[in-house]
Amino acid sequence: MTLSRAALLRIAPFAAFMGLLALRGAAPTDGSWGFDARWLYALNLVVVGGLLLWWWREYGELSRPNAPTVREAALAVAVGLGVFVAWILLDAPWMRLGEPSAPFHALGADGRFDLGLVAVRWLGATLVVPVMEELFWRSFLMRWFERPVFEGVDPRAVGARAVVLSTFVFVLVHPLWLAAVVAGLAYALLYRATGRLWTAVIAHAVTNGVLGLYVVSTGRWDFW
Repeated sequence: MTLSRAALLRIAPFAAFMGLLALRGAAPTDGSWGFDARWLYALNLVVVGGLLLWWWREYGELSRPNAPTVREAALAVAVGLGVFVAWILLDAPWMRLGEPSAPFHALGADGRFDLGLVAVRWLGATLVVPVMEELFWRSFLMRWFERPVFEGVDPRAVGARAVVLSTFVFVLVHPLWLAAVVAGLAYALLYRATGRLWTAVIAHAVTNGVLGLYVVSTGRWDFW
């Protein structure tokens, strides 16, 4: 099957992110590579963020005319906060599928926060990941499940089958499977209800941003 340019531009940043995730998971934690492997996360800002910026003008759904209204943005913030609450509550052992492939914490040898690592992780999770993931999971995959020539699919016309299938695949890459079900459905339904990808991006960014603040303030590094 030949993928369109629009599909490739949504897949490539996600593929780069997953490749960097695998690299971080394979990196030794003893410094035997000659550097602190936790800093590999900064590559997401450079590589994934760079790809998004390079192709930004081709992401029509993120153009200024498709910006959300104030009411839609407020709804997106509320959904993002709701997903955050679900994410930290739905963490019982039976709600987990394995462990994160590249666990992250930002404590130095003296037990203090490494503010540089915290900033890199938080910026990546809040600014880069929501755009990259929503372009892939919702803008591409959800609409592709509805119809392979996805570019012409109005998100407001996407059926339940496409929402469920894209959410199922979304869950497969998140250890907290039940929380991921809630998040995937919330972002997908928000996108479908408003017809604007920005609302899903904003909700996702709010979830990740607040979750990052929660992780740093409580020391629950397992959420990162």
